[in-house]
Amino acid sequence: MKIHNFSAGPCILPQEVFEKSSQAVLNFNNDGLSILEISHRSKAFVDVMENARALALELLGLEGKGYKALFLQGGASTQFLMAAMNLMEKKAAYLNTGTWSDNAIKEAKIYGEVAEVASSKEANYNYIPKGYKVPKDCDYFHCTSNNTIFGTQIKDFPKLDMPMVCDMSSDIFSRSLDFSKFDLIYAGAQKNMGPAGTTLVVVKEEILGKVTRQIPSMMDYQTHISKGSMFNTPPVFAVYVTMLTLQWLKDLGGIAAIEKENEKKAQLIYSEIDLNPLFKGFAEKADRSIMNATFTLENDNLKDTFETMVKEANINGINGHRSVGGYRASMYNAMPLNSVGILVDVMSELERKA
Repeated sequence: MKIHNFSAGPCILPQEVFEKSSQAVLNFNNDGLSILEISHRSKAFVDVMENARALALELLGLEGKGYKALFLQGGASTQFLMAAMNLMEKKAAYLNTGTWSDNAIKEAKIYGEVAEVASSKEANYNYIPKGYKVPKDCDYFHCTSNNTIFGTQIKDFPKLDMPMVCDMSSDIFSRSLDFSKFDLIYAGAQKNMGPAGTTLVVVKEEILGKVTRQIPSMMDYQTHISKGSMFNTPPVFAVYVTMLTLQWLKDLGGIAAIEKENEKKAQLIYSEIDLNPLFKGFAEKADRSIMNATFTLENDNLKDTFETMVKEANINGINGHRSVGGYRASMYNAMPLNSVGILVDVMSELERKA
């Protein structure tokens, strides 16, 4: 039975990645050992880690540009404090566009002054603020590229004379950007590139080592760079599956190729939301995410009917976050266009029945 998985994370992954990783659980590299039991210091896994890090930089177009890729633990939530601990001497600027950026601000305040340059909190984060000014005396600027809960996405990033830090947890590797504009990128794997358990960090080395505070070894990016992401035992299986997913993306033609597919999926569902009088989009149209489409029913009396139809169509994971309500269709890289078409067909059928 084909399940159309719109879960916001942990999310859908390519079928071939499931097949290769499940085989590796039984017998990795035909060595007679499982990927779950091999030593993280073995050449077999060191090769996996090095390949995963290299693929990340290659896909982002950052090879040979002074960046290092790391696979760490603790999720993006640990990066909220780790970024501030490593980069903030006195003051940093933050753009508040959702729950996760709000949490990042809370953690950063532990280490210094936070200038919240703009916020859409008053509108329950249904848009991306624009036209804001960033104080020049800040150590860095922090933003969240895509807001999974609210279905908004930054389309234009500011040009600044300071390091730019970006949480790309839910849209990394999904669209073409000049990634060299960013000095630090972090992303939890479970929203677009792998299973829960590891977090990708891509950092430009020249921005490190400038704060005067003592940084605990485990929280210091330089520690992890010097040890090749192997300072402590890494999440072996999560890194391996992420490597497979990145290789899958490279074989497809990279970010430019997947971006075209993602735009088709987004256009398909947003067209239905806008044309079908039974539904209403949550996010402002100019700021809509191509990864997470958020919408509600105009008539709550149709809720049970719609959700029964969704279930019968084998659609899973479209309930909206409690902060927004309604529905959320997460259309990550591995989501086929056909699955979005199935959801749109159900929405259209509801209109015919109503």
